[in-house]
Amino acid sequence: MTNDPLLQPLQIRHLTLRNRIMSTAHAPSFQEGGHPRDRYRLYHEEKARGGLALTMIGGSTNIAPDSPSVFGQLYAGDDSILPWFRRLTEGVRSHGAAVMCQITHMGRRTAWDDGHWLPVPGPSGRRERAHRAFPKVMEVEDISRIIKDFAAAAVRCRDGGFDGVELLSHSHLLGQFLSPLVNTREDDYGGSLDNRLRLTLQVLEAVRAAVGPDLILGMRVTGDELTEGGLSAAECIEAAQKIAATGAVDFLNVLAGAPYDDLGLAGWVAPMGLPAAPDLNVAGAIRAAVDLPVFHAGGVADIATARHALREGQADMIGMTRAHMADPYLVAKLRRGEEERIRPCVALGYCVDRVNQGKPAVCGHNAATGREATMPHVIPPARERRKVVVAGGGPAGLEAARVAAERGHQVVLFEAGSRLGGQIALAAEGMTRRQIRGVADWLISEVERLGVEVRLNAYAEAEDVLDEDPDAVIVATGGWPQPREIPGGDLITSSWEVLGGAARVSGEVLLLDECGDHAALVCADAMARAGCTVTLVTPDRMAAHDLGPTNSAVVLRDLARQGVAFECFLEPLSVAAEGNRKRITLRHVLTGAVQERVADHAVSEHGVAPAEDLYHALKPLSRNLGQLDHQAMIAGTSPFAAINPQGGFWLARAGDAVSGRNMHAAIYDALRLCKDL
Repeated sequence: MTNDPLLQPLQIRHLTLRNRIMSTAHAPSFQEGGHPRDRYRLYHEEKARGGLALTMIGGSTNIAPDSPSVFGQLYAGDDSILPWFRRLTEGVRSHGAAVMCQITHMGRRTAWDDGHWLPVPGPSGRRERAHRAFPKVMEVEDISRIIKDFAAAAVRCRDGGFDGVELLSHSHLLGQFLSPLVNTREDDYGGSLDNRLRLTLQVLEAVRAAVGPDLILGMRVTGDELTEGGLSAAECIEAAQKIAATGAVDFLNVLAGAPYDDLGLAGWVAPMGLPAAPDLNVAGAIRAAVDLPVFHAGGVADIATARHALREGQADMIGMTRAHMADPYLVAKLRRGEEERIRPCVALGYCVDRVNQGKPAVCGHNAATGREATMPHVIPPARERRKVVVAGGGPAGLEAARVAAERGHQVVLFEAGSRLGGQIALAAEGMTRRQIRGVADWLISEVERLGVEVRLNAYAEAEDVLDEDPDAVIVATGGWPQPREIPGGDLITSSWEVLGGAARVSGEVLLLDECGDHAALVCADAMARAGCTVTLVTPDRMAAHDLGPTNSAVVLRDLARQGVAFECFLEPLSVAAEGNRKRITLRHVLTGAVQERVADHAVSEHGVAPAEDLYHALKPLSRNLGQLDHQAMIAGTSPFAAINPQGGFWLARAGDAVSGRNMHAAIYDALRLCKDL
């Protein structure tokens, strides 16, 4: 592997990076009081332990009080952050990785009604749709103040022990001054490219003067806004050359796009349904134009693509940020020649969308990410080998089998169907979301590698489980489609029947969505591609109510292109047969007004009811009566306690066998149940 370009070192002045893979700056919303405390530190330490060369912390770290942190960023506008910076940098560096911090002023790309309720500044008064603020047009005095704030924050990063600082231009205040889409000023900071670049160069000059000559300094810049009226590739190259000519910067980190609305954000942090690594050529054009190392991140989720980018000269350092959320040991596995064992990022988008919903980031299928204080990425072996039976081969069952087998236990997995994967197989039926199959593929490959005994077409009864004489049983039997308890509910077809091929629908379809997440949208996609005319009806105030901005924007765009219609505030009251068609009575949930629709089919997505018969049959025979200690689960310790002396085994349910939730919840259940078995 010594000839692998990804494993070659990179020299940036006095700093030697041990390979060409980094985690770029992002805001996982793990901060506490604006500081990177233990959860934040452990998250970055794990990636350093896993072998990457550089972790860039502090995505969108704010430098001033009129740049409020609306999605969980750090705040480097005062000295209270310094002790936390020092603990983090010492921790990351102890594992051999370099560590830098990104700082920024958000400009208009934030909210005025948060933090200190100060007006957010911008080069002009143009509103950004994504963050919705109408900014205050900056005065010259505002510009001078913010230049000083940048310099002061950079000094705090230096004193906090970082190897370098990255100034964020792209789409934030510096980039807003540069973009003709945003900057309509008529003074020395508007008009020509040199004028629009003036603030950037003044900030660079002030920061370099403040931190001195030894700190590595870089900038995250736009390579092409890819939007009519925005920055062109030619302007971005010229701007990059002028930045490089200052001699103040040591690297450029190149992005593309204009994340000023939800679709723009999706293009920047792409979920499923968008091309992988679409902007490598943009980064390559900047690299060819400047004599500086160029970093690039943008949908590079797999080793083959990252390796290609280096070999083709499109970048010097590859950001694999979400790939490290899926597997922080990506580089270690690559070094060991275990590339096929890397847990893949399949662009679920759960991480970034949770942050944009005001929640901490988690990986959709690695439940340990962001929980390093209590959940292990590397499963330790058990002191004694036991027999573990898992019922169900969906994500909860597969993860339970994987973790138990990693512990060294003998594992038998019963699956009622003819293949493993559970509901993932249904979720992959839609074209936009088909990559989700990669989650099941990885789990199945790991279960096979670990020697789990898999019994397909085996519907597990209590007797079957007891015959195995188990020490522990994990019931991961999933659930069944929740029926609509309304008159004529038996005339409704479930989304599972459509996606699983048990029912064939055609013509006009009214899709009744009670859940507001991916399930109904995947069903709508499959039916529309089969030629149906689909109208999705929901009682929520908008379609895809529970999805974050990147996933909802891409999926709803794709459905709208196929002619799918969306109607909100409507719930079904009844369904009746009308010849070969269905008459569906709907009620407006706000006004109570009733209306009727006639369609060829009514299809429903109403969540799942747990398949719990096996659990209840085994419950009285178990040592813990199926009960789990919630405080132990929260603390990350074993949740099993003996409360039935006559019981013969530990028993727990996981995933939808408990209640209908999502794939991450199912995998998290399985990890914390089995990691201490």
